[in-house]
Amino acid sequence: MQDLNDLYYFVQVVDHGGFAPAGRAIGMPKSRLSRRIAQLEERLGVRLLQRSTRQFAVTELGRTYYEHCKAMLVEAEAAQAAIEMTRAEPCGLIRMSCPIALLHTHIGPMLADFMARHPQIRVELEGTNRRVDPIAEGVDVAIRVRPPPLQDSELVIRILAQRRQCLVASPALVAQRGLPAAPADLHGWPSMGLGAPRQHYLWSLFGPQGAHADLTHQPRFVTTDMVALRSAALAGVGVVQLPLLMVQEQLSAATLVKVVPAWEPKPELIHAVFPSRRGLLPSVRALIDYLVERFAAIDEE
Repeated sequence: MQDLNDLYYFVQVVDHGGFAPAGRAIGMPKSRLSRRIAQLEERLGVRLLQRSTRQFAVTELGRTYYEHCKAMLVEAEAAQAAIEMTRAEPCGLIRMSCPIALLHTHIGPMLADFMARHPQIRVELEGTNRRVDPIAEGVDVAIRVRPPPLQDSELVIRILAQRRQCLVASPALVAQRGLPAAPADLHGWPSMGLGAPRQHYLWSLFGPQGAHADLTHQPRFVTTDMVALRSAALAGVGVVQLPLLMVQEQLSAATLVKVVPAWEPKPELIHAVFPSRRGLLPSVRALIDYLVERFAAIDEE
């Protein structure tokens, strides 16, 4: 295997047009540099340079060898830089997006802690429920929530957590109507819906032993804001489907209760998407790793 130093010396000699100027540039005596190149040629069994007291020239084979050596040195420098970047303190600007409710409940506090740990990092964050395209919009990382399977051929996906869903209502509403034993018992209950207004609303629930039930409903309150839905549920407006992460505190305090607790909607996946692992900024990589660590520490129950 070739000594990478010899490749470096050869490239320097070609770049500087001779042994003397190359030796001055890298701080090596001309005689020693010439000897190293001669030993390289001997090992290869070819002539790379034509040299005399009056002339210095690169042979045709030497020019081909030079191009490959140059490429190898560029890759070696890139590899070294990649290692140094992982050791360096993350810094610079991160452009990101996140769904609003998740931002309020979890990503916001997590991001604040992350930035306190890394004072050299700046963040531009868009809180939005629209689907952000990181490539088209120049976003470093977009946080998304959706059911599996996750498919996006142009983006790298990193799972942060599984987000379970549940149907909840106020204790007063349950006391008024009685705790439903099965999804069908919810027929006629006042309900609420998340998202833009549409014609049909459906709860798709999964129960014991793989049972599945679809229940249509007509919500009296529809909004894209989960926090508003939670507030309305606390006030007794109706039954609503929300992430368990959004209502775990209220369930513990018994200000909300699960209805048909043996039945749940299909879980969703909280995940980060970004354009490429190659060339991923250390600051972005550090943020994603931190979010994975923080979500892993959350116990929904």
